Amino acid sequence: MAAKIIDGRALAEAFRSATAERAAALRAAGNPAKLDAILVESGDNGARVYAENQHKTCEKLGIRYELHTLAMGSDESAIAAKIHELNMDPSVHAIMMHMPLPDEVDAYRMQSMIDPDKDVEGVHPANIGNVVYGRSMRAPCTALATLKLIESTGEDIKGKRCVVVGASAVVGRPIAVLLMQREATVVSCNKLTWGLDRLCRSADILIPAAGVAGLITPDMIKPGALVVDVGVNRVKGADGKSVTVGDVCSEGAAKVAGWMSPVPGGVGPMTVAVLLHNVVDLAQNSGAGCNL
Repeated sequence: MAAKIIDGRALAEAFRSATAERAAALRAAGNPAKLDAILVESGDNGARVYAENQHKTCEKLGIRYELHTLAMGSDESAIAAKIHELNMDPSVHAIMMHMPLPDEVDAYRMQSMIDPDKDVEGVHPANIGNVVYGRSMRAPCTALATLKLIESTGEDIKGKRCVVVGASAVVGRPIAVLLMQREATVVSCNKLTWGLDRLCRSADILIPAAGVAGLITPDMIKPGALVVDVGVNRVKGADGKSVTVGDVCSEGAAKVAGWMSPVPGGVGPMTVAVLLHNVVDLAQNSGAGCNL
């Protein structure tokens, strides 16, 4: 039997509809939701395109969007000055940093300078720390998106064995913490973990987030398992063109798993929806935290 598909696009659309309603209420109350984003120009046009698409999405939902563009080659002091300016502006309540930053700039340090109460992406160390202590749900957007996809299936998480492959600070580890808070039995590992194939086969819920195309093969999946593929990798397709794939060999895996999220169309759209929800949440609650 083929796996049931966890449709991230459909779930994201439902979230966007709810976000648009809340944004409209804020506008009517004279407190429009607004996202301020910082972009450092680079030779790669990908970030610029992403920012433009983000602007269009915000407009559709009734969220104001302002892009603060810094010149190519801007150093840490220039970026820090812009962050400080937005932190001090009382009219700004949601700040994000577009990636990538110049190679010589410490991205972690820059994101750590954003006021935790304006950190719309949930990547500030204080917000991640509060998630660990169960004091906040403003976790990194991809982690929250992953949790929402799992919950959308209606499967009970309590007591289930969850294997998270990948332990990055803003994806793998926060996902593990969120699952622990829901009383799952969580195993955190990575692409170098000894016995990875056996660990994966033991998982009721498998979450590959290592960023390695094809890392998870069908024989590594427990029959009937719920699989949420967080990996995003660009590889050459059969026609030589670049395509986006996940960490799971999806075609064969779909014959084994009970549930699967596609790449693209799974975690990605939901991550964007969570971020926009956070913008409205910050505008409405003045940094009180997400209410997902």
